[in-house]
Amino acid sequence: MVTASAGREDPGPTPSAMAGAVVELNLDWTVSRHARPWFNLALTGLALAVVTRRPELVAVSAPALVLLGVWRGAKPGAVRVSVRPSASRVYEGEQIAVELTVSGQDDHEVEVVLHPSDGARGVLGAGRAASSRATLSFELARWGRRRPGSLEVIVWDRCRMFESHSFVLLAEVDCYPLPASHRGAVARGRLANRAGDHPARSAGDGAEFAGVRQYVAGDRQRSINWAATTRRGRLQVNTFAAERSQDLVLLVDATSDIGELGSTSVDHALRGALGVARTYLDARDRVGMVFFGARMRWLAPGLGERQFFRLLDAILAGRAGWSSGNDITRLPRAALPPGAAVIAFSPLVDAKFVETLRDLRQRSFSVLAVDVLTVGPSGARNTLDRLAERIWRMESEAVRFSLSELGITVVRWGGQGTLALPGAGRAQREAGSRG
Repeated sequence: MVTASAGREDPGPTPSAMAGAVVELNLDWTVSRHARPWFNLALTGLALAVVTRRPELVAVSAPALVLLGVWRGAKPGAVRVSVRPSASRVYEGEQIAVELTVSGQDDHEVEVVLHPSDGARGVLGAGRAASSRATLSFELARWGRRRPGSLEVIVWDRCRMFESHSFVLLAEVDCYPLPASHRGAVARGRLANRAGDHPARSAGDGAEFAGVRQYVAGDRQRSINWAATTRRGRLQVNTFAAERSQDLVLLVDATSDIGELGSTSVDHALRGALGVARTYLDARDRVGMVFFGARMRWLAPGLGERQFFRLLDAILAGRAGWSSGNDITRLPRAALPPGAAVIAFSPLVDAKFVETLRDLRQRSFSVLAVDVLTVGPSGARNTLDRLAERIWRMESEAVRFSLSELGITVVRWGGQGTLALPGAGRAQREAGSRG
């Protein structure tokens, strides 16, 4: 496993390597660890010869003095380093390969070591290379826009008597939350008059069979149902349900970030929201997102693969990628269209967010809440601790019960496995009946 060297002094200002750029590193030569025993031997021999007044002891340090004196020749003052990462945008857990080329070192030896930063880890066996051309690999364990680490370029002379250590910062990488695996699309909102994958009540050119009716002029001959025609004695044609799309708004509760780093409630909320967004966008629905934090931030619903990447970029960009407001009940129509389905991801511990869900339901929005809280109070140590834990659990159950009484389905999901939203078939039929 690749680890940073302990106890190394701060190298000072470190150049940063943009993707594909060539960085020139000035070399600061020092005595290497391999040469220090030779220096100690030479100094020991000379000191003994002076103290004991026995010149023959100088012969003990002679080999070390000769070897150290020979390699005082010219050394390169700088080297050029080219860094080419395989990607600048990845999902959590994906590997990035960095192609490194060092030139200008003449006949000196080169070794390259990868030092990952927090949130990154090197791939076993691929974090060190003793060559001027090498490929190092690492992976990012947590989403965010960050520098994955630095590269240490070590240059030695031929006998490794002198060495130089230089550092190059890797370019920033956008690491997106890994979308959760989502089982099916659940149509729960009002179907709009746009082509989509959800069957509506009205007839159209969809693929789902709706019934049989009598033939009228203008009907396609290939839609004739010959079995029904034979029984009734008149031409009968098959009818199909129209396929429509809907608007979906994802609510992400970031007011409370609870849990261990990398598995917090916000991490689970974002991963689940992206998994749902990808499923609905594939079904040609419009998807938007509302980020419920210190301030309201939203991304208006949109269509297609471009909207999915807009969601990803907005998550990493912070406020620069969102529109802002103060209160979710005052969001403009572009952010929360009438009749839109709402899926909220929250640990359900913030009273204001819970009231927001109640308000949305009272305004006739179809709301589904996904509880992403995976941790609870620590082990009770005494009677008061056990009482506090019991009260906390009772309050949590009361919140879920109050939401269910309003018609808000609450699903628990701990970030592991497939996110399965309940009642897919039933919800689709209900949504279709309103189309």
